Amino acid sequence: MGQDQTKQQIEKGLQLYQSNQTEKALEVWMKVLEKSSDLMGRFRVLGCLVTAHSEMGRYKEMLKFAVVQIDTARELEDADFLLESYLNLARSNEKLCEFHKTISYCKTCLGLPGTRAGAQLGGQVSLSMGNAFLGLSVFQKALESFEKALRYAHNNDDAMLECRVCCSLGSFYAQVKESMKIALQHGDRPLQALCLLCFADIHRSRGDLETAFPRYDSAMSIMTEIGNRLGQVQALLGVAKCWVARKALDKALDAIERAQDLAEEVGNKLSQLKLHCLSESIYRSKGLQRELRAHVVRFHECVEETELYCGLCGESIGEKNSRLQALPCSHIFHLRCLQNNGTRSCPNCRRSSMKPGFV
Repeated sequence: MGQDQTKQQIEKGLQLYQSNQTEKALEVWMKVLEKSSDLMGRFRVLGCLVTAHSEMGRYKEMLKFAVVQIDTARELEDADFLLESYLNLARSNEKLCEFHKTISYCKTCLGLPGTRAGAQLGGQVSLSMGNAFLGLSVFQKALESFEKALRYAHNNDDAMLECRVCCSLGSFYAQVKESMKIALQHGDRPLQALCLLCFADIHRSRGDLETAFPRYDSAMSIMTEIGNRLGQVQALLGVAKCWVARKALDKALDAIERAQDLAEEVGNKLSQLKLHCLSESIYRSKGLQRELRAHVVRFHECVEETELYCGLCGESIGEKNSRLQALPCSHIFHLRCLQNNGTRSCPNCRRSSMKPGFV
């Protein structure tokens, strides 16, 4: 089956599918998959099969076609097709409640080099990752992912994506509410603080700052009581974002300064990165160049302190989708660097590395 015939049969299947003749549409698409030699057509029909089986609740079949689509995308050697197929693989695993795999495939999507489809599919990737974190009850990361997905939806006027994100936020809110109920029943103060922080973040993301502020205050009070300094940093960061939303930049900077002191005491570089990033945007909007440059410098210093580097080539690990090798001594290098190095011992500590492990 050639390119033109493949295209015609795919369109025929779509017409059948849209007229609710699902089984007939699947038969047409399966014949295309069996007989077509056109890679582009095969990729497209696999996407149709993935979507159809997802909507029918046949998630194992959905996963099967997503795996075949990945192989087709690799043959096509196109980053856009690879991104779409990895997203389908992530969503298939999400439906099957394989949440760790979902997160892994979503991270692969986000780590792919710049693609034309990235702006369109980035929101769906963030939504799928948020649903996976929610499935694992990792509430803070789930909310961060949902917020990213919502930004994609707003920036691209994607009403359908916005609707799906709001549905997920509804599930998120229900789970946090249930967790809060359990925390109150058992007197679990740390869990209460975490739930309050999540509630505050939800209201902030919705623009309901009047409700967000007291929730942050309550979370901050409990975090201070139990001595959770990192939790205090998260609460203060949320407060700062609320003040930014209200254009009260000086109050935002006061909250950031308090959070920065706590983050430095704890030594949490990720929190420091977030705070420096927010400070940058504030000083840029205020036109204060000296303060802006200071935070840019500190931001890059934190990045350097948190990055991993290959001990052989010196390149940052994680910027490219490269295979890594962990040696028994726990030192990590690019696999290609070790292969080119030609030694059977660790280049850092010289210990024997006869049985390497891959990561």
